[in-house]
Amino acid sequence: MRLDTDPYLSRYATRVTGMSASEIRALFAVASRPEVVSFAGGMPATDALDMAAVEDVVSSVIRDAGALALQYGGGQGRPELREHLVEVMHHEEVPGHADDLIVTVGGQQALELIAKCFIDDGDVVLAEGPTYVGGIGALKSHRAEVRHIPVDDQGMDVDLLEDALNELRREGRKAKYVYTIPNHQNPAGVSMSLARRHRLAELAEAHDLLLLEDNPYGLLDFAGRIEPSLRSLVPDRVVYVGTMSKLFAPGVRTGWIAAPGPIRDKLVLLREAADLCPSNLTQMIVERWLATQPWQDQIKRFTELYREKAEVMLAALEKEMPEGVHWTTPAGAFYIWLTVPAGIDTSDLLAKAVGRRVAYVPGRGFYADGAGGAQARLCFSYPELERIPEGVARLGELLHDELELVRAVFGDDAPSPDPRPSGPATGVGG
Repeated sequence: MRLDTDPYLSRYATRVTGMSASEIRALFAVASRPEVVSFAGGMPATDALDMAAVEDVVSSVIRDAGALALQYGGGQGRPELREHLVEVMHHEEVPGHADDLIVTVGGQQALELIAKCFIDDGDVVLAEGPTYVGGIGALKSHRAEVRHIPVDDQGMDVDLLEDALNELRREGRKAKYVYTIPNHQNPAGVSMSLARRHRLAELAEAHDLLLLEDNPYGLLDFAGRIEPSLRSLVPDRVVYVGTMSKLFAPGVRTGWIAAPGPIRDKLVLLREAADLCPSNLTQMIVERWLATQPWQDQIKRFTELYREKAEVMLAALEKEMPEGVHWTTPAGAFYIWLTVPAGIDTSDLLAKAVGRRVAYVPGRGFYADGAGGAQARLCFSYPELERIPEGVARLGELLHDELELVRAVFGDDAPSPDPRPSGPATGVGG
């Protein structure tokens, strides 16, 4: 239905009328066809799970506690699960106590609840540029003014963050919080350096800042490295978000928030208003998985698989990409951030890419301000290993053809690159 013919238009809340469907949603439906090599969805390789173990865990929950598992639960989440989630945090040296945690329906609900807790219309939130599309969605749904802080190969540029904070001070305004994904960032695939983590903590103290630390990927480092969490540096200034989607399976829809007590109490109320309580069934499945299975070994299996897939994609990019294309080199998780030469728009190019049986996410989806037209996110975690070179070859052939068209039309007067910050563009390659 067209918005201008919607008979209910006058009834909607203002925040709803400002929302719009993704321009690439229909293309993603096409991209799910088996003949298309999709680097689009940021999905874990759930086929690498020990399915027999998963079946045993699910069966044992129903067998041993079926009536309880199918009953309502408490709004903060099961205490037993929260104890196990604290163990997951401690495995990454993130401090926490079960009382600090609120169980959520995945990490996305956590971001939405936090936005609802803090943001009034027009409030400023500082976020990495590029950043997670779901994070942008949560912020925009509450009509935040999102100002991006550029990312390079060391993560968010905290010097530019300081500039943005000083600019806000001159305007007589203050950021409600800073949103960051410090480990293996989605979509750029880079991590924040140790020096920048400490500098960000200093800025939080100096400017009375609240930090939202989103950490889906910290345990998926290819070399097993663990960097200090922001929560470990300035615990009273950090709202921390974790999820089991990447460490176990997204289908269990289990995430959590760790927050200072007063914030936690407000978030529990908001969570209860949203859906009353999390699923006892999925909570107990995750709880039993963490209690009875060698979950650290499963994470190592995931990580080794993703490392192998990343190496295959990086080798294929080096072989297939035309001159002038650049990309980041991930040290963990799922993503490579691709930058194409001037004159090519990755949003406009997507339909052609799907026509050639390869898909990606255009860079504009990871900005609130329309930047990112020369970028694309490639996800290597989900496609079968042997299909990754095939998909990269198709994309490389398309970019070769597009560059020929740009040269034929513009010659030496090819368009200049988008002057807006658009994330790390000078990684390995090209």
